[in-house]
Amino acid sequence: MIKSDTPVQQKRPTPTIEDYLAVIYVLERDGGEVIAARLADALEVSAPTVTVTVKRMERDGWIGAEPGKAIRLTPKGLEAARSVIRRHMLTEWMLARMLKVPWSRVHAEADQIEHTISDQIETQLRSNLDDPQVCPHGNPLPGYEYVAEGWIALTEVPGGTRVTIRRIHEIIEDDPDLLEYLETNGIVPGARAEVTEILPFNQTLTVKVGEHPVALGLAVARYIFVEPAT
Repeated sequence: MIKSDTPVQQKRPTPTIEDYLAVIYVLERDGGEVIAARLADALEVSAPTVTVTVKRMERDGWIGAEPGKAIRLTPKGLEAARSVIRRHMLTEWMLARMLKVPWSRVHAEADQIEHTISDQIETQLRSNLDDPQVCPHGNPLPGYEYVAEGWIALTEVPGGTRVTIRRIHEIIEDDPDLLEYLETNGIVPGARAEVTEILPFNQTLTVKVGEHPVALGLAVARYIFVEPAT
């Protein structure tokens, strides 16, 4: 048999493990403590399922997970997590730009495709898409986290402040109805808005996009990041 000179691609984690790695990466990146309960909430799976999967991930060298301590990515796990997140975000852009898939749907569609994207296709997508720094929702691709350093949560903005919407955090991307609501009301990256009313007693705030008032719960607004409009 003639052996190929093509380098052998390192075996990837299964799609399920990639999903876990991506969530752990986001939680670690944001400075949160990664524990099994948070993974269960984020992935919408049972605690026993998380326990079994985490043990398998530790066995295979993707994470370190000592009893009673936070879960952490190993160097191998970090590399794999960055890879799947990058493929996911590039796929979102491909769907949005090339196939004109609505902004509110690209995340869910990319979830179905990201695990099949090869390294070669990833490289080609990066080139064809001009190596984007953020995804369509404004979340930074791995390696470009610095672009979001000056952005603040909408809940931290005083009333009467004009802002530019920059980011819809990954935490709320998995809610398609919410994304559709935001898209329908113009709460998307690049949009200009003004915080017009903050009502802590009923946990809401109102922003005006153009002349259109939009009500948001504080639980959602804390995951919408903005910067002062110039």
